[in-house]
Amino acid sequence: MKPLHWALLGLFVFLLPVLLLGRHAYVLIHDCLDTEISLVYLLAKRHLAFAYGPGMVVPEVMNGIPRNALRPGLSATMLIYSLVSEPWRAYLVQQALVRLGGLLAMYWLLRGYGLRQPRQRGLAAAVALAWATLPVYSIYGLTVLGQPALLRAALDLRRGRHLGVAYAVCGVFPLWSSFVYVGPFIAVVWGGFLALDVGRRGRAAWASTWRGAAGLGLLLAVYVVVEWPLFYSLLVAKQFVSHRTEFDYQRLVPHGVGVGLHEAARFFLVGQYHASPFFRGVVLLALGLAWRQTSGPARAQLVRRAGALLLVMAGLALFCGFALQLAGAWQHQLPLLTAFNFNRFHFLFSLGWFMVLVLSLRELPLGQPGAARLAYGLVGLQFLVALPLNEEYINNLRLALGRPNPAAPSYAAFVAPKLLGQVRAFIERQTGQAPAAYRVASLGLPPAVAQLNGFYTLDSNQNSYPLPYKHAFRPLIAGELAKSPELETYFDAWGNRCYVEAAELGRHYLIAKQPARTVRHFAFGAAQFKQLDGRYLLAAVRLENPAESHLRLLGVFDDSEAYWRLYLYEVAP
Repeated sequence: MKPLHWALLGLFVFLLPVLLLGRHAYVLIHDCLDTEISLVYLLAKRHLAFAYGPGMVVPEVMNGIPRNALRPGLSATMLIYSLVSEPWRAYLVQQALVRLGGLLAMYWLLRGYGLRQPRQRGLAAAVALAWATLPVYSIYGLTVLGQPALLRAALDLRRGRHLGVAYAVCGVFPLWSSFVYVGPFIAVVWGGFLALDVGRRGRAAWASTWRGAAGLGLLLAVYVVVEWPLFYSLLVAKQFVSHRTEFDYQRLVPHGVGVGLHEAARFFLVGQYHASPFFRGVVLLALGLAWRQTSGPARAQLVRRAGALLLVMAGLALFCGFALQLAGAWQHQLPLLTAFNFNRFHFLFSLGWFMVLVLSLRELPLGQPGAARLAYGLVGLQFLVALPLNEEYINNLRLALGRPNPAAPSYAAFVAPKLLGQVRAFIERQTGQAPAAYRVASLGLPPAVAQLNGFYTLDSNQNSYPLPYKHAFRPLIAGELAKSPELETYFDAWGNRCYVEAAELGRHYLIAKQPARTVRHFAFGAAQFKQLDGRYLLAAVRLENPAESHLRLLGVFDDSEAYWRLYLYEVAP
């Protein structure tokens, strides 16, 4: 078989545990299953992908969150979730396609630049496989793993090669990536290199610069079309005032030079969990070995190119390490600092480090058997060091081997459709009401569980929602926030997780049925809950004194497949 075919087979083997497990596979929970999947599912279910009108809402979330507070509809992710009705199936399809796209993107880049020689074809395929198996939030599409295709397009535009394909890549990339995570940062880096090229080569660079600027302009223009609700809100008229205007980094972020340097080192040497993190030690090892193997002009070129990449990333990592502290110092003078996260240059770091790896590997004399084994060994080692941070793969491997992680519920255990079906049926028998007729909130489990089971929730995890709603929700949990300065800061200075809190639980939102947990004193704003049309509390913990919270226990529900045991409480009349 050809090397690319071996890489595709390797990717299939990598995906095999999750494909075999199906709905019993582990799906990333933090900022994925507890947030994004339910929202994409609801948009697809209600056919609201392109419902950008000012009065359009998603009634299942936060008493009708504005539709424009959620992700745009013009994306491959929305298409997949619209075509595949079951959320877990849609997620697995997206996961497989994103990793396949990442592998092909990296291979395409390396066969055009970096590892072009015939004898390097196998190494290019191996690097592409290592890239495609990095930890990834596939719910964000090709935001990270698709970057090699965009880099290949930028390089082709500079060289004047394959222009049609290059412009097509620039036009397609925004359709399956997140603007807020990478769009502005790609623009800054790409624009910076175009300016640097003009500064170095003068008039000789004008033609390539115009082509590059056209590609970048096309990329940004399509992003504007895709993210039109966001840009309309920023530039024309706001549909609502976001809760993000009350972000307070002064309270939220630890301060000090040491803190900033520690964060910078983490960004530089490991990365951030949303952005395909991995320990960079293997890349530095490969660079050191390549430096030893070369001499003269070849060594100078390696040092110049790899050194430039490392210096740029080190500088950006330093900026990222202190960005939130700087935002806290200037947030009142520049409100945009609270509306937008400026430290997301780290989303580009994984590609930068892989380019350093490629620059190093190409200097090893692959014609010599020992050097070839060394090169493939380094790529294999890179694959292995990335695995410990691949939470999804590790937990699915454990599930497939019959040794599940007790703290990592599968999709089926997390969503628990039979358990929530029991609750829904019980309420309907008691009241004759369907879920649309009442509102619920959750304690000890993410609201996404209820959302994925057809309930209408007052609580949710949202990147943006109306500020007045945050103010209306706060009295529900004011008593608990008063008990915990940590929770109070987390809600008041951040507030993305607009959750029912309990100080006795802290910031723990995955309370399993075993061991059973009890909250002794729960200061709940029942009156405000009723004002928001709230009626039922779905709790993964038992309340020892529900009457003091003006709640009464209606029933306890369990299911062998579920991660939770649910206590159903109703606001006392």
